Amino acid sequence: QVQFVESGGGLVQPGGSLSLSCTASENLFFVGWYRQAPGKQRELVASSGPGGVTNYGDSVKGRFTISRDNDRKMIFLLMNNLKPEDTALYYCNTLNPLSWGQGTQVTVSS
Repeated sequence: QVQFVESGGGLVQPGGSLSLSCTASENLFFVGWYRQAPGKQRELVASSGPGGVTNYGDSVKGRFTISRDNDRKMIFLLMNNLKPEDTALYYCNTLNPLSWGQGTQVTVSS
């Protein structure tokens, strides 16, 4: 079973930026960044597949960028122009998650 360790979260003001990192225990064809805000269901915000194909949720399109370093088995999420509604616990995982890591908290507040 693939394991993931996320890092890079923190407190940032609206309009600011954060870069999240995730280390996977193995390389994967498809990976995604998810988030779960308090009282809401977990949602997929960005995904990456073979050949550099990426997809984004409508709420983050144009602001978030997913990238990966396969040599280091790492997946990144660059988040720009952050909004209070981006506040959530962020996770990386496959596109068919079986279990979840601890995630990394992102809080956008003035």
